[in-house]
Amino acid sequence: MAEPLTEEEKQALKAAAFGAVYLVSNADHRGVVNVLRESFAATAALAGSSGLVREVLTSGPPPKLPKPPPAEEASVLLAALRRAVAILAAKAPQELDRYRSTVVDAVNRVAGTAQGVSEPEADMIDRVRQALAG
Repeated sequence: MAEPLTEEEKQALKAAAFGAVYLVSNADHRGVVNVLRESFAATAALAGSSGLVREVLTSGPPPKLPKPPPAEEASVLLAALRRAVAILAAKAPQELDRYRSTVVDAVNRVAGTAQGVSEPEADMIDRVRQALAG
């Protein structure tokens, strides 16, 4: 039986998922209109999940993303993603695959909102997948 997540853990899962979306969105700056499209695409993917993952990603306060220096953003946000995986592995392992697939779906949708996935976006998606693998 799964152990309940604390509010801090729920916030960590949410911030990590949104952080992954942020990294892919910022991997290739394509203008304000695309930022809006990416936001809608990510929201749809995150809300399209189910179970505990959907509950965590769509309820409660907005996520609090860390604000490291730009040169450290990727390493800090990817570490947060690895921490989220560790939390789920320890407390709700039956939700881990759903979390991984939801985050991957969100970043793929974000990257696909423009005319194809750019090389920087594809590279960041690979890094997100690696972080999700644990």
